Amino acid sequence: MPLKGGKSQDAVKSNIKTLVHEWEDEGKIGSSHPRSKKKAIKQAVAISLKKAGKSRTQQKPRKH
Repeated sequence: MPLKGGKSQDAVKSNIKTLVHEWEDEGKIGSSHPRSKKKAIKQAVAISLKKAGKSRTQQKPRKH
């Protein structure tokens, strides 16, 4: 199932849920084969945030 586009938190959550269900059914996410559910969730988060154009940790701009 294709992932949703967009930067909203709901789109990211939906994509994570879709990817984790894909792992449960097929045993793989994309081309990777995480062995544990914890690693599958981390991989799903990374893929979803990449699709949304976000990073896992948002950093504040540095003042010079």
